[in-house]
Amino acid sequence: MNIRNLLLLAVTSLLLFSCGTTGDEVTYMRNIDQIPAAALATVTSQAGDFTIKPGDMLQINVSSTNADAVRPFNKIQYVPTLGTSGSALTTMGDHSTVFYLVDDNGNIDFPVLGKLHISGMTKKSLEDYVASLIYPRYLTEKPGIECRIQNFRVFCIGDFNRPGVINAENGRLNIVEAIAMSGDLTLQGRRDNIMLIRTDANGQRQVKRINMNDANFMTMPEFELQQNDILYVEPNKYKKRSIWSLPPVYSAGVSVLGTAISLITFITVLAKK
Repeated sequence: MNIRNLLLLAVTSLLLFSCGTTGDEVTYMRNIDQIPAAALATVTSQAGDFTIKPGDMLQINVSSTNADAVRPFNKIQYVPTLGTSGSALTTMGDHSTVFYLVDDNGNIDFPVLGKLHISGMTKKSLEDYVASLIYPRYLTEKPGIECRIQNFRVFCIGDFNRPGVINAENGRLNIVEAIAMSGDLTLQGRRDNIMLIRTDANGQRQVKRINMNDANFMTMPEFELQQNDILYVEPNKYKKRSIWSLPPVYSAGVSVLGTAISLITFITVLAKK
């Protein structure tokens, strides 16, 4: 094999080695038409029902047709403000909501009801629980309870176009929404092996792998994200190859070897003339 053929073989091998991502690898939900509608509906009904954990900051409002009756159950801080009435200063009462911080033991201090252990409860189960403690013991009608989480955030790292922290003001977020808000995955990001790291109410970390090429991920419980979830997208094999390099000690050896091969080739060509 002459030098020209060797060079051609080397260039061809390099092109094959560094070829880009295939179309199938960047396609989401390839089998979406095969997912039963009932399976998708089950997951949709669970949207927004987050699990409460230590460190969460909650807003819990108690409402009723009788506002005076439920006022003691709402954690309100009255803030003095100054106003004018003619030429005299008057003090008026404004108010702002004070949030509940779930402590390390999973408890909150609730007005009238005292200390409540709520870690591990879902949003809906907490609302039902608080309502059962108030009615009928304190009220003649069942109150409305609304719970919102104020520090719902998800961390997106790795091969996103815009990695970072996503704050969900409405207290709910699914994996598709998180990816869209992060500018989608790069073309070099693996869609078949996204890592979801989640800390449960007991402080235990769990790792789940998600394949977004397969639409069945939409029926997984992990489709609806929880507060403080971490999404990590690793680079695919083509990107890993493109950033691969030899350690300096080996690079020097390869350089010397390349020089020696070039010199031998040069001498061989001269000898044939």
